[in-house]
Amino acid sequence: MTIDFHGKTVLVTGGARGIGESVTRQFAASGARVAIHYNRSASSAVALANELHGAESFQADLNNMAAVRSLFADVLDSFGRLDVLVNNAGIDLKIDWSDTGETWERRWDEMMSVNLKSAALLSRLAIGHFVDRGGGRIVTVSSRAAFRGDTIEHMAYAASKAGLLGLTRSIARGFGKKGVCAFAVAPGWTRTDMAKEFFDQHGEAKALDEIALDRLTEPDDVANIVVFLASGLADHATGSTVDVNAASYVR
Repeated sequence: MTIDFHGKTVLVTGGARGIGESVTRQFAASGARVAIHYNRSASSAVALANELHGAESFQADLNNMAAVRSLFADVLDSFGRLDVLVNNAGIDLKIDWSDTGETWERRWDEMMSVNLKSAALLSRLAIGHFVDRGGGRIVTVSSRAAFRGDTIEHMAYAASKAGLLGLTRSIARGFGKKGVCAFAVAPGWTRTDMAKEFFDQHGEAKALDEIALDRLTEPDDVANIVVFLASGLADHATGSTVDVNAASYVR
């Protein structure tokens, strides 16, 4: 079995750090030209793009839908085509239940814009491009929190990640006959900067106690699945979600 992305272009949102960086590296190692999206991680994105053959970095604030549309246009302008969209970028804001209504709503809006609405808009733009070109694939990074929920402070995160699953399934059902396949992956605890606050507060041992394996999930463990789903070898699994949580939540 060979995974070969030579001649293909991939857009990875949040592609300079954590899971996104591993996804970027693995696509590049398989021959893809990668558009590395970032918001604030400019130095990491530029350095990664300089390191990987054919890669370029693109800045966009995913809380701003005009910036999202510009991101897609800039990628097409630079590469001329897109074959795979990876909706990886996400934030996890701690939202206190006792916050004032205005603060609570503003932070919910930001979570939904960055985690869900931007992915929906990018998917819409990609689908239009894919249909015109005969097909393409979308892989979206959700979370085990989409299935089991999360703490009250992270309710918006869980809700946004659950929305990504509905988006993925709807795309798969609605555009499959037009050559568009859509998949999701749902990681659990993964050794990334996003999980660092939890690890610093509670220790990695607490997360390790939740899982069935003897080591924490690494970004490469998730990236392996993302690249496989995007390869064309799993198209009849379109609409599905792959759990990558070391059996800490089994459906």
